[in-house]
Amino acid sequence: MTVDSAISDPYEIAAEAAAELTRWAGGPPHDVAIVLGSGWQAVADGLGTGEAERSAAGLPGFAAPTVAGHYGTIRSLRFDDHRVLLLIGRTHLYEGRSPAEVVHPVRTAVMAGARVVILTNAAGGLDPAMRPGQVVLIRDHLNLMGASPLGGQVPPAGYRSRFVDLTDLYQAKLRALARQVDPALGEGVYAALGGPHYETPAEVAMLRSIGADLVGMSTALEAIAAHHLGASVLGISLVTNLAAGVSPTPLDHEEVLAAGAAAAPYLAELLAGVLSAL
Repeated sequence: MTVDSAISDPYEIAAEAAAELTRWAGGPPHDVAIVLGSGWQAVADGLGTGEAERSAAGLPGFAAPTVAGHYGTIRSLRFDDHRVLLLIGRTHLYEGRSPAEVVHPVRTAVMAGARVVILTNAAGGLDPAMRPGQVVLIRDHLNLMGASPLGGQVPPAGYRSRFVDLTDLYQAKLRALARQVDPALGEGVYAALGGPHYETPAEVAMLRSIGADLVGMSTALEAIAAHHLGASVLGISLVTNLAAGVSPTPLDHEEVLAAGAAAAPYLAELLAGVLSAL
């Protein structure tokens, strides 16, 4: 079953998935959800042994990812005083998914109890001074996907208005916690485009001129959906390559995965530090 099928209300199907997820995992609610993006999958094992793991595709409304490096699995684990839900992989608009389908896992996690959502991704660096393997905290985003998870059907009674303020979408206090773990972490503005092709040099020049520091194909819609439901959002980008016109070499998805694998120990340490500081 997909979000756009028999149950047309994305909030209703997310609530149904959250209830099933809670039954499957048992125990207290997961108070933190982490979405692991391209190149971040190796980080999962660095956060400790999970209590349980399953395919996400068996839950109502979940669709299996079709992109290499996105495994479509869900892991439940305990970390210090937190119960953490790891969403290992995501789906994207360019896979033919609707905005409701793209944000469905995050909506489900928040409805299942997550009050903090950590969104990770692989990104192209727009600044020539950036380097592959660098980690940047997302301060803000430019949603250039031409879509919103709050479009279409009006949220049912009991939910916030879809005209939600995004001023503090990526919370400053969560970024400050991350900098307690690594004071050298910088911040940037993430530009979200539809993909799946990489950007042209002219597009990269345009993005730099309007204030973007990073570019990718995810995260923005999930952040909006999580914030709309009242969760606090931390966004973290791993620079896996320099963007077109900045990079001296052609762009390739394999380098994205390789950069993530190389950075995995540091990324796991960073996320573990953030979880401990929450």
